[in-house]
Amino acid sequence: QSLCLIHPPSNNNNNTTIIMEETMVPIKGDSGAKAPTSGNISRSSSFGSDKDLNLTTAGEEDTLEYRITANSECGRVVSLWHDISLTYIDPESKLDTACLNFVCEIPKFTRKKYEIATDEIGNPIKQDEKKGTLREFKKGDIFFNYGCLPQTWEDPTHIHPDAEGCRGDNDPLDVCEIGARIIQPGSVRPTKVLGVLCMIDEGEADWKVVTIDAEDKWAPFLNDIEDVEEQMPGMLDAIREWFRTYKIPDGKPPNVFGLEERFMNKAYADAVIDECHVAWQELVSGEKERNVDGEDDEVKKLVRKLSKNSLFALAPEIDAHPEAHPEDYDDDAPSF
Repeated sequence: QSLCLIHPPSNNNNNTTIIMEETMVPIKGDSGAKAPTSGNISRSSSFGSDKDLNLTTAGEEDTLEYRITANSECGRVVSLWHDISLTYIDPESKLDTACLNFVCEIPKFTRKKYEIATDEIGNPIKQDEKKGTLREFKKGDIFFNYGCLPQTWEDPTHIHPDAEGCRGDNDPLDVCEIGARIIQPGSVRPTKVLGVLCMIDEGEADWKVVTIDAEDKWAPFLNDIEDVEEQMPGMLDAIREWFRTYKIPDGKPPNVFGLEERFMNKAYADAVIDECHVAWQELVSGEKERNVDGEDDEVKKLVRKLSKNSLFALAPEIDAHPEAHPEDYDDDAPSF
C-alpha cells in the first residue's frame, strides 16, 4: 500500500509560484492509514482513478433527458457507482493508497441537483426531478463540492445504533468535499477522509462524509475533523446549517441530526464507510435481495430493483458466482 501525501508549501519570500506535487509514499508500520476492505465480487475492470475515463453527454441540458455518462477509452459505459473503486489507486504505481475516490455530482457554487441515477443501467448522472419538474436548491448555491463515494450503499434494511433508529437512505454515501477546486459533475477525484455528520432526512439516516481533495493546498494540514475546525473555523458549522435549512424554502421542516449534531472524527467515518462498502458488496452479490423477506414491501421493492440493475451491470464477473444470479437472470444478456 502507499499513502497519498501532498508536499506542503515551504517558506517563500520571493513571490515565486509554488507547485503542489503529489507523492506516493509507502506506508510503514502503524501509520493509521487504512484502505477499505476489498470485496469478493467486484469488476475486474474497475477504475481506480479517473485515468482513461471520458465523460459524454446525451440529451439537452436542463431537460429530463439530459445524462452525463462515463466511458472507457474503448467506449464501454462505466458506472460511476459500481465501476469506480472505493480506494484511489495510483495510476502510475497501480498501488492502493489511503485516499478514497470521490465522484462529484454537484459542483460548488451551483444549485442544480444532479445525482447518480442508481436505478438506471450504467448509472449516469441526471438532474433530479419531482413530478416532471427539474430540481434545484431553492436555498441557493451550495458552497462545497457534493457527491458520493463509489461502491458504497446506505442499506435501507440496516439501522445504525447512532442514527436515532433510522434506516439507511438507499443511496451511495454522500460526500462534502471542502477544497478550493470547482469539480465538475461526473469527475472522479482522490480525497482524504476527515470526518462525518449523521443527518436524519425525513426519517432516514443520511450520512455526510467530509473530505478534501488530495491535491488541495490545505490537504497536508487536514488529517482529521479537529483540523478542519482549527484551520477553517466556521466551515463545519456552515455545512451543518446548510443541511439543516436547505429544504425550508420547499415548505419542509428543518432537518435534524444524530450524535448531538457533532461531526465525528476520521476513525468513526472510516467505520461508517467500511460498513456501507460491505452493504454494497451484499447488494451487488445478490445476498441482500435473498435476505429481505422480513422487510416491508416498500423496502423489498427498493432492494430488488437496485440489486437486479447492479447484478446486470456486473454480469461478466457474476458468471463465476451463479448463486448471485437473480431469478430472471439471462445468460445471453448483453454486457457493457
